[in-house]
Amino acid sequence: MANDIVPHFHNTGGVARIAIGVREFMCVGARPPHDHPHVFLDMGDDTEIVCPYCSTLFMHKSDLSAKESDPDGCLIEGLAG
Repeated sequence: MANDIVPHFHNTGGVARIAIGVREFMCVGARPPHDHPHVFLDMGDDTEIVCPYCSTLFMHKSDLSAKESDPDGCLIEGLAG
């Protein structure tokens, strides 16, 4: 999978959970330059996954698009892994 099509999400706000519209994505922790190693996460058939670096709980929400999150603004656009 090419880097430019894998959405990258951050948790700079330190929220406990982030709902997203995709099951495959990269977690970067906080926004650069305070990010952790960019880790590819794949929920598979599950509806949630925890990032092993920052412990953010990501939950799949089917009514969100690939570029949306709840809370809003957690997508980092144009960031290649």
